[in-house]
Amino acid sequence: MAQILIVEDDVAFCTMLKTFLQKKGYHIKTAFSGKEATETIAKDSFDVILIDVRLPDCDGISLLDEILSKRNDTAVIIMTGYAEINMAVNAIKQGAFDYVSKPFNPDAILQTIEKAIENTQISKPPLNKSLDNLVSHNVVAKPTTEKSCFVKGISDASKKLNEYVSLVAPTTMSVLIMGESGTGKEYVACSIHRASKRNSQPFIAVDCGAIPKELASSEFFGHIKGSFTGAVNDKVGHFEAANGGTLFLDEIGNLSYELQVQLLRALQERKIKPVGSNTEIEVDIRVIAATNEDLSNAVKKEGFREDLFHRLNEFSITVPALKNRVEDLLLFANQFLEQSNQELDKEVLGFSEDVLNAFKHYTWPGNLRELKNTVKRAVLLCQKEMISLDLLPNEVVNATQEPIRSYSLFKNENEQELILDTLEKTKGNKAKAARLLAIDRKTLYNKLKQYNIRL
Repeated sequence: MAQILIVEDDVAFCTMLKTFLQKKGYHIKTAFSGKEATETIAKDSFDVILIDVRLPDCDGISLLDEILSKRNDTAVIIMTGYAEINMAVNAIKQGAFDYVSKPFNPDAILQTIEKAIENTQISKPPLNKSLDNLVSHNVVAKPTTEKSCFVKGISDASKKLNEYVSLVAPTTMSVLIMGESGTGKEYVACSIHRASKRNSQPFIAVDCGAIPKELASSEFFGHIKGSFTGAVNDKVGHFEAANGGTLFLDEIGNLSYELQVQLLRALQERKIKPVGSNTEIEVDIRVIAATNEDLSNAVKKEGFREDLFHRLNEFSITVPALKNRVEDLLLFANQFLEQSNQELDKEVLGFSEDVLNAFKHYTWPGNLRELKNTVKRAVLLCQKEMISLDLLPNEVVNATQEPIRSYSLFKNENEQELILDTLEKTKGNKAKAARLLAIDRKTLYNKLKQYNIRL
């Protein structure tokens, strides 16, 4: 398992990050100053080093130079609470693998670390194997446990989504996934990859909105050592890393017009040329793109190339918003509860009735991401067996939006009317009606008999 060093003077934050990464199976060491980090690095080698840009005795950029001069095979990730893009770009030009802005989502830093480790593995091929063989056969980017455990849902909207995934996955078609922010577009992309003939090959996810314009060509197509200031090593780009597998381009609408031209050429010719190289590399990839904006409208406004849009949009899938998947709400909440218990080493059993009612009345503008964060925060704060209302954010508790209708029979005074309404909604499908009413089919049959309801 990979060795990681965290260089961070905020002891509480450092400890939290260490605990989180240890639970993911990594070997972690910590240093609270530049001097301590230098001494630790002299004794041990690390696959990844996380450095806070502000340290008590030096800054992270100078420490970066020192590390790369001694350990140029180590991936360095810069952590900054200041979100200074110019500084971050300079750090990457000086050889840093990537940067993250604090406060950051633990899952986001985990994904960055996984990519850094994959990149390190690619950069160090065995002597008897070529880089092409290593990329094609040895380096497989596996979906995280979270993505593998993703709940498909039982609502009509979810069933349609799952049907589309099953239909398009075995093909070679490019897929454009559309949907609001937080609806789980990357989960859908992972599902397509796992059900495809490429599932034993890499799945490389790229956030197009997080790549600085100055480094975009290098990130996508790689570069050779010495091709520009700061190119201290050869770099394998996302296209080559995904060779044989799937390249997922998240928020594709954020790409600059110049990069759109390069991307279209790479997709059409299936060849790339690393920055500074005169040699073209053939690549065999499937592209799945995602966006939360109307790309067709962007095409009309000439903000997105029409030819690239049609190249990506061989098959489109719209991921429904959580407010349109009411039947799935508790399934997702329970799944996130289980995940949070594992990650936080807690044993919370469930949600109180008040919490479930609050969930159903809230419209979840942040969709699944917001629900997951809400559940995780509540699990962290919970000191009892059940999550109570006081552990939820104010906007969930005091929601003023139009309530989502609950079909639960629990404490409902108009059972007969509700049963009839639900059966009408489900077109007489008793199994689906029972799920909506949150009861089993035997109970539903007893209620039908009680109220003399005949179908």
